[in-house]
Amino acid sequence: MFSWRAMMQHFVQMRGYIAFTLVLFLAGIFVGASNASFEQMITGQIAGLQDMAQQIDQSSNPELTMFLFIFFNNAIKSILIIYLGLFFGVIPLAFILINGMVLGYLFANNPQPSIDMFTLIVKGILPHGIIEIPAIIIAGAYGIRFGVLSLKGIGALFKRDGSFGRTFEAFAARTVPLMVWLVVALLVAAIIESTVTVWLLSTAF
Repeated sequence: MFSWRAMMQHFVQMRGYIAFTLVLFLAGIFVGASNASFEQMITGQIAGLQDMAQQIDQSSNPELTMFLFIFFNNAIKSILIIYLGLFFGVIPLAFILINGMVLGYLFANNPQPSIDMFTLIVKGILPHGIIEIPAIIIAGAYGIRFGVLSLKGIGALFKRDGSFGRTFEAFAARTVPLMVWLVVALLVAAIIESTVTVWLLSTAF
């Protein structure tokens, strides 16, 4: 169950949900970059991150504090959006869309004017994002799948479909090794973001 091969096989089964979540994320990027009506909400999200960054800088060990914050923030949120998907998939849908919008807004409004956007993407996002973003998209896809199963479960109650319980149980069991792989992936991403990404951005100034 915990083998990478078995996990990849299940990703193939989930390809429709993963593709849908990717499209939703890309749509969020487009909306965040092009629609000014969401600017207040997005800037509120960014302001919260900036406040946290200032608190991290003032800590006794900023590098370690940054790593721990990045890792636990991403790992906890990824696990939560999987299982909060039980509430008909609303929370993972919103989470993926908002994260895409924040990223799109940053693309359209360079937070570091002294660095060109190409450099910011290649050095500031890509090193850790190549791991972190797929992990978040996969977590969102599983959360959305849980939401679909919740809706189907309501129908199964009326139809008295006894097979639904086995389907739900099998999917829930598959999320256990998924959590392990996501935590490992996000651990690696946090290490890269708190070390390699920081160093690459420092060389860009």
